Amino acid sequence: MTASEKVDNMEEIALYALHVDDDPSLNPWTFRTWLYVYSLLAFHCLGLSCFSSVLATIYQFKPQGIVLSATFLCVISYVLAMVMDYIPKKGFIGRWFNPHPFNHKEHAAILIMSSTAAHSAMAAEVIAVQRLWYTKIPNAAVCIFLIFSSQVMGYGIAGLMRKIIVYPTKFFYPANLPIMSLLETLHRKKKGETKPQLKIFYWTFALIFVWEVVPEYMMPILTGVNIFCLAKRNSMVFTNIFGGANGNEGLGFLSLCFDFQYIGSSALYLPLKTQFNTLIGYILNLAVFLGIFYGNIWRARDFPFLSQLLFSPTSNSSSYITFNQTAVLDANGRLDEGLLAAEGGAPYMAATFAAYVLTQNMAITATFTHLLLYNWDDLHSAFSFMSFSSLKNIAKPSFWMFWKATEPTEEDISEMDPHYRLMLRYKDAPDWWYGLVFLVSGVVGLICIYEADSGMSWWAFIIAIFLASILILFTGAQAGLTGFSLPVQPIIQMIGAYLEPGNPLTNMYFTLFGYNTVGQGLLLLRDLKLGQYAKLSPRCTFTMQMVGTLVGSVLNYIITLTITQNQREILLSIEGTHIWSGAGLQSFNTQAITWGGLAKQMYSWGSTYQWVPLGLVIGFFAPLPAYFLHRFFPKLGLNHLNMSIICWHIGWLVTGINSAIISFFLVAFWSQHYLRRYKPEWFLKFNYVLCAGLDGGTQVVVFIMTFVFFGASGKAIPFPNYWGNKEGNIDYCMVDPGN
Repeated sequence: MTASEKVDNMEEIALYALHVDDDPSLNPWTFRTWLYVYSLLAFHCLGLSCFSSVLATIYQFKPQGIVLSATFLCVISYVLAMVMDYIPKKGFIGRWFNPHPFNHKEHAAILIMSSTAAHSAMAAEVIAVQRLWYTKIPNAAVCIFLIFSSQVMGYGIAGLMRKIIVYPTKFFYPANLPIMSLLETLHRKKKGETKPQLKIFYWTFALIFVWEVVPEYMMPILTGVNIFCLAKRNSMVFTNIFGGANGNEGLGFLSLCFDFQYIGSSALYLPLKTQFNTLIGYILNLAVFLGIFYGNIWRARDFPFLSQLLFSPTSNSSSYITFNQTAVLDANGRLDEGLLAAEGGAPYMAATFAAYVLTQNMAITATFTHLLLYNWDDLHSAFSFMSFSSLKNIAKPSFWMFWKATEPTEEDISEMDPHYRLMLRYKDAPDWWYGLVFLVSGVVGLICIYEADSGMSWWAFIIAIFLASILILFTGAQAGLTGFSLPVQPIIQMIGAYLEPGNPLTNMYFTLFGYNTVGQGLLLLRDLKLGQYAKLSPRCTFTMQMVGTLVGSVLNYIITLTITQNQREILLSIEGTHIWSGAGLQSFNTQAITWGGLAKQMYSWGSTYQWVPLGLVIGFFAPLPAYFLHRFFPKLGLNHLNMSIICWHIGWLVTGINSAIISFFLVAFWSQHYLRRYKPEWFLKFNYVLCAGLDGGTQVVVFIMTFVFFGASGKAIPFPNYWGNKEGNIDYCMVDPGN
């Protein structure tokens, strides 16, 4: 098979871009894997988990949502391993701390533990919102147990689905390809197989490490260079269309970004099909946002072009007046309709934010329709338990003997993914392990919602978990096939609002266990696939995930507490700065209030935003036209259209720094089109290693600068102002006078 044929089918790319072999003698359960854990300097498994948890929480308060890359963690752990390699291999110390060369299975185990901790817990977001906008705050013990239970709930559910959406070849989770390429590059170098890849990685890492200091600190104008902003600096129309180097500034159209932190590594690994659907959504996003705003739909011109806050009905284009949410809530945090009337009635959202919620609703239900139409053969086994024959098996004693494993037949083995076939020599983590995690986290979570005075009922808690279980199946399949992880927050919040209306705090907790459970489940599925590619035993993968989550829970709480105290005023402001931003928290709080407290006033039929919940109905039908056209005209290739991805990206630019979008597509076109089509051998050999180097170098230097220059340690050291580092909008677009 030629290189061109190998890269044509992305569903099987992992069979050609990665080695399909295993060395069972490599042991991840070494003493040093565990005792590297107690400090970042001396040991590095739990230590790296601490490090990644801290950095992930910091990024939650950044103007652009950035996920802490597994590549970055891979680089850091490898550097620490090289330091530990200087320990003598003889004697007591050597036997325990440095028994043999650092192997890729130890590395994969450490990576999974640290990456598990590297995702800021949504429970920490709930706590941050309570600290910024509410007076009712749970004690530290409840907060930590709340974080832990909400983080592992999704593990239990997703673990039970691993045979459906992890083991098959076509569910390849694209984000794993760069990290596995890097692991193979680092650990096969002694065999001489990866010397060219290693050279590419080191050079890329070093160059981007040095370069990122320029756009991040010395010359921020490089975050978004736009000739239209430079040519006309007194036009809000130009700001809305072309501005985008600051948070919530504009759409960043035709801007060029030279900061890889905002371009992101996903441009190099997401399949071309996903990138194509993203581009369609982006073009529609520009048209929809500008049409809504300049058409003055939902009184759009009386509020900021981009914002996640709620605004008073008395707001206007020259003075944006934020809605005083505490003035309409009683002492128990519930809506008081009399107080609402005194404030002038229901608040308004920025029209673009309302459009974003509408298109997200469409994307969620479009996912169900798209996968049922195109991928039913892959998913139907998830519903086999409802068949008559399956129900009859419940009465058989063998059904309940979970300790007796069923051996696969030769036919089953021949049809297995080649990577998974090599995993059969290891003991699996049995289903009852995941079932126990689900049960324990459910009990702890139920206790926490009552101890935190959330106002959430036990039956609403159960419904939230049930919804999460259904969504994990469909969004997990989407992520495994396309690399696109669909946020399902809007549908969870809407259902929570109608189940227990009038209480924003209750809605936040319903969202925590309904939406966050889905997100954590997707992370577990991705890590299970990484373990499969690395040939890491399933029981080791399970253990590392549990320990990493426990460590992350404690540190998420501590860092959230610190930043909400030190950066409170910036987090509450509309625009924030290009360093700190409360946009994510504001968005979460806004939706909690609008759905949890004001759903009847804002979203019911006849109200201002009546079409927003109807997006769920529209989304079910969105994939149908392209599907039927494809059936009649198969040569048109309309089966490549994924309306779920398109609909979500129609609201893509609602927040953050948008000046990187054009650069993102340029990098994606170069990697996924030019290299794959015209340089397939180079693509297979170097693309994912290049991605790892760019990602690793960027995130290492950003972490250092966050503490040294940007005030994460308490005091910022700003670079002197000049033409490349100006106050206000750093791309020279006009600042909105209404802010």
